[in-house]
Amino acid sequence: MQLSSRLRDIRTAMANRRTIRLANRRLADELASFRSTSERAELDELLSRHSDPETAQIRAILYRQDVQRQQSQLRQTAGLGGYLG
Repeated sequence: MQLSSRLRDIRTAMANRRTIRLANRRLADELASFRSTSERAELDELLSRHSDPETAQIRAILYRQDVQRQQSQLRQTAGLGGYLG
């Protein structure tokens, strides 16, 4: 394979990955807006109408966001004199 064609393939692959990362980031930002218990319950109800493979990406993002929120709450509690030992 010629160098110019390899470079073109690499550039295309990098552009595709960049596009996917941007789409993922936008989806995560949109899902982060569902914060209240009722909003999350409504979202969970909507997701339950679809198969696991269809919602796997969304569920993974929601799980990561939940973990991040919990860790943030723990840090805030510890920072306010709470004990985490």
